[in-house]
Amino acid sequence: MSTDESLIDGTKPVREGEELDAAALGTYLRAHVPDLEGELAIEQFRKGHSNLTYLLRVGDRELVLRRPPFGAKIATAHDMGREYRILSALQGIYAAAPPPLVHCEDESVIGAPFYVMQRIRGVILRGNQPPAALGLDEARWRALSTMLVDSLAALHAVDIEATGLIALGKPEGYVERQVTGWTRRYFKAKTDEVPEIEQAAAWLNENRPPERGASLIHGDFKYDNFVLDPDDLTRILAVLDWEMATVGDPLMDLGTSLGYWIEAADSDEARMVPIVPTTLPGNLTRQQIVERYEEASGREVPDPVFYYVYGLFKVAVIAQQIYKRFVEGHTKDPRFAMMIMGVKILGNQAARALDRGRIHDLG
Repeated sequence: MSTDESLIDGTKPVREGEELDAAALGTYLRAHVPDLEGELAIEQFRKGHSNLTYLLRVGDRELVLRRPPFGAKIATAHDMGREYRILSALQGIYAAAPPPLVHCEDESVIGAPFYVMQRIRGVILRGNQPPAALGLDEARWRALSTMLVDSLAALHAVDIEATGLIALGKPEGYVERQVTGWTRRYFKAKTDEVPEIEQAAAWLNENRPPERGASLIHGDFKYDNFVLDPDDLTRILAVLDWEMATVGDPLMDLGTSLGYWIEAADSDEARMVPIVPTTLPGNLTRQQIVERYEEASGREVPDPVFYYVYGLFKVAVIAQQIYKRFVEGHTKDPRFAMMIMGVKILGNQAARALDRGRIHDLG
């Protein structure tokens, strides 16, 4: 297909309350990014739910700025320096890592730490119904979903010792820390009674599997974090949103991807969640994702239900944290008002998986 500019991931004017100091930012960038000339224009990528992402146009250059959300209090989840260091270490090693340009800890520039990277222009699949103009038929979906799994396996194959990425974390005890950490975050952000989420947390704590190795993990590997080549939608140009990347058990990373993966056979309420377009014909099923991952990575996945329920629980906690920010008035984004419904739906999905002992839902 030929490139259609209307399909390239676009921007909108900056949302009220999330403006940046253009004068201070422009001065900083021209002093720290080589060969940058011209006036600064700022727009915003409006689809993300966590760190804020802006498009910076300076002359004929397009850059992307990432900063923590206003009102965020989850320091480790919004560490701009960490994200910058990961992308820097992956240059020349993992082709889908966008090139970072500069990291700034000086909060006097825009009110928070931030980093800037080169913009990668391409298609991002958002919501559960991508534009028909993309021409994604069953064969392309099969190739794209298979490519997703292969790309995840390739990330997990990165040599964390040679790249120095081993320093990102302590692999030992990772599974326990993740389960207890997300449980703690849920109760800290809790607003409503969702017993299914609390039951999932208890089950995860009681059924932790042994560690299955250590690798670099992304933490949020899903369709809408891919920038795809508009001329070949089965080719990834970049993987975005590395804010949760660390070193740990790769099967927990697979579990997060499974938590986002809604199937056509899932419940009506689950298929209403506009996360990613995984229900469309041709996409691998969750079971097929596990099988493909085992083939591509050479790793066995002995307890897929645990990793799937962990993924559902983690995604639910992220939604709960966002919803609490909305309730407390730290964001006016109207999308966030419905996040509590997502928490409840994910809780119901986890309850079904635990009741049936499998990672697919047949009604």
